[in-house]
Amino acid sequence: MPGESETDTDSYYVGAYWGPRKESPRECAERTATLLNVLAPSDPFFAQWYKPTRSVKEAHKHPLMPPDVPTLEALFQSGVNREKGGPILEDLGFTFWFGNGGTGGASAALRIKCGDSCGATPNSCVLKFPRTGPNAERLLDASVMARILRMMETAWAPDWGVATSANFREALSEEGSTGTFVGWVTYLSRHRGAVPPLPAPIRIEPVDKAGSLVILTPEKPLASRPEHVALGRRAGELLTRAGLLSPVVTL
Repeated sequence: MPGESETDTDSYYVGAYWGPRKESPRECAERTATLLNVLAPSDPFFAQWYKPTRSVKEAHKHPLMPPDVPTLEALFQSGVNREKGGPILEDLGFTFWFGNGGTGGASAALRIKCGDSCGATPNSCVLKFPRTGPNAERLLDASVMARILRMMETAWAPDWGVATSANFREALSEEGSTGTFVGWVTYLSRHRGAVPPLPAPIRIEPVDKAGSLVILTPEKPLASRPEHVALGRRAGELLTRAGLLSPVVTL
């Protein structure tokens, strides 16, 4: 469409991922409540969340804020994972998603999978941003991405995290395997190793004693800009050489 930018047609997300970790629905609920409590005051857009329902109008009747641990626990329990056509397998963890009630592409969605101790797929917490509108314009900023990854580390203690767009991820990683590529902002747990020096304009920021953030560029990195893709690939090469980029789970 005329005047449409790559950012308008792309989708951005922040995700935190970790390997096998046995947790109950109650523990998943407590971690989710921690995230919502630190996320809400960071921006008015994150101040309210709703249970998943068939319509936005219906969702507004079922707020999740302030977060109530028993309610969240019940949602995780109802989202217990199963083998296809098979019985409930709690070792596969619990999943549920919820949104903040926007319409027309202006909403955010949060999907959480935790408690998987089998290691078939990573546990994860993924926040998807609106594609358009004033909230997207304000929130799609390197400092916001870094702040949200810090919040996810506080709540989930992940192995790896990333804030990026779908297009930029695909430009750097054909498979998109969690833990193996860099994004706009990348979180690396300390147990992965020390982050080596990286070329400018990349910044490295500590996350308490838990790990580090690698911030690729101050502006949005775009798949359509060769210099952004080249910088991402170079950072990925150096981090791979240092042993920091490997799958969160290995089958």
